[in-house]
Amino acid sequence: MNVRHDFEKLLSFIEKLPAIDVPAGRRSIGYGSFENGNWWVKFTLDTTHALAWRHVQELGHVLNYVSLGERLPTVFMPVSPPPYMNGGVEFLSWVIESTEPSFTPDKCVEWLEGRLPRPVDDLNQWKTDQD
Repeated sequence: MNVRHDFEKLLSFIEKLPAIDVPAGRRSIGYGSFENGNWWVKFTLDTTHALAWRHVQELGHVLNYVSLGERLPTVFMPVSPPPYMNGGVEFLSWVIESTEPSFTPDKCVEWLEGRLPRPVDDLNQWKTDQD
């Protein structure tokens, strides 16, 4: 079951996150599909950016636990080589993986756009009452 997914909207969305680290532009974001039709996207955040850990919290909330009763078929998680080999947060990456082939990257964007600040690249929209 080799399903081809269109990643354009999801890549465009991720590129707009204020703390995204894209030194080589869009090529800095990895993506692909598994044989079972599930897909993945891998990217890096600038962990020194003021919003980096807020992005982790927001993405983790929406993609992992937006609703305990009806969770999305996605997983958001960190990935890293062994710390003793490379060390440091500069080698930390983040992955979004689908767990159901029918949940497309476009559907993922719909959920993220509906729950993250809008527009996602507007720093003022990321402010909280505590800021």
